[in-house]
Amino acid sequence: KAHGYVDMRRALAVSSNVYFFEIGGGYKNQRGLGIAKLEEYARLFGLGEATGIDLPGETEGAIPSPAWKEEHFPGDPWRIGDTYNTAIGQYGFQVTPIQLVRAVAAIANGGDIIRPRIFLGAGEENQGTPDTLRTLSLAEVDLAVVREGMRLGVTEGIAQAVNMPFVDVAAKTGTAEIGTAKRYVHSWISGFFPYARPRYAFAVVMEKGPENTLRGAAFAMRTLFEWIYTNRPEYVE
Repeated sequence: KAHGYVDMRRALAVSSNVYFFEIGGGYKNQRGLGIAKLEEYARLFGLGEATGIDLPGETEGAIPSPAWKEEHFPGDPWRIGDTYNTAIGQYGFQVTPIQLVRAVAAIANGGDIIRPRIFLGAGEENQGTPDTLRTLSLAEVDLAVVREGMRLGVTEGIAQAVNMPFVDVAAKTGTAEIGTAKRYVHSWISGFFPYARPRYAFAVVMEKGPENTLRGAAFAMRTLFEWIYTNRPEYVE
């Protein structure tokens, strides 16, 4: 879809592939970040590494790079199209839901990368202090732009399914095309709430839905929010 001229906030809100193609790989006189910087920043936010969550079988995922491509596709050189696709999380990019939750939490909390933990029960005595692994040296004004774009996605953009009167949510949806014919998709939504004073981050993945499905992860998350509002309203107050 042609969105016209967009800035970072609007590009996040409408999920403009073209904007992030140009930012990531460049176009004409617009110099791109390049694949090395894309990988550097992805790893800063904990993608491509295990989170250390106390569950068995956690995987690290993958961040495409020239070295990654040479390993998996020997003799096939890295191309600018690979950079474009990597810039929007496609190609060989693989992340786990818990990795994405942690990255979104860092955007919401000002840059702290934490080690997720599993608790049985919701008592305050179980929760303790988050185990912060590192704090990103990123300007708060830059993180604020991303937060504002994710909020705009809920109020005006592609994540309006979670625009609800009882809680202000910031979110970003994603669609990962799968299969050679691309007839199926993994539908994603990730975000945080409440927007003004974030306390919770989330990610939902609906696997292998038809390419034209209208009820993906965003619809599932809205259903969960409605359940929370009815049954556990303290989480959205």
